[in-house]
Amino acid sequence: MTRGRPRYSDQKFPPYSYVPGHFPHPVSDPKGHMHREAHDEVAPLSPEDWRRSEPYLYGIDLFNHGYYWEAHESWESLWHAAGRRGEMADYLKGLIKLAAAAVKAREGNPSGVERHAARATQLLTPKPRPLFCGLDIDSLLAIAQEFSLQAPEYDHAQPEMLLDAELLLDLT
Repeated sequence: MTRGRPRYSDQKFPPYSYVPGHFPHPVSDPKGHMHREAHDEVAPLSPEDWRRSEPYLYGIDLFNHGYYWEAHESWESLWHAAGRRGEMADYLKGLIKLAAAAVKAREGNPSGVERHAARATQLLTPKPRPLFCGLDIDSLLAIAQEFSLQAPEYDHAQPEMLLDAELLLDLT
């Protein structure tokens, strides 16, 4: 699934990318790739120290390589650590909504794609700086807009599809 995309973490990818209705639920199904896996508490993501956040970097890797549901889960742990409110929480929720839109695309749910992409846009738009935690906000907004524009094309399930959306970290 990778198409030569960069990696930002060393964690291994799961054996499959979960799409509801097509694969075992990773947590609740005994055949799931995260079944009975302990969920460690994570440190909150910091705009100054994001390069050291393994869940954040792994979430970007997961998203870029087509593990959209799993990316959502990785970022959700950080969203909880951020207290689910405030600038950082909104940023993470925006990433979560981008991943949710990608899951809906794979499910063949155009209205779900549009709904999640629109929410991602709302959450990411008020960012005061163009670069936040290594990601270009305008690029994130462009991905959300592209998902919305392409939503009608996602009218049938494509559980293995890798979307043409890549999160590129500015490591400078």
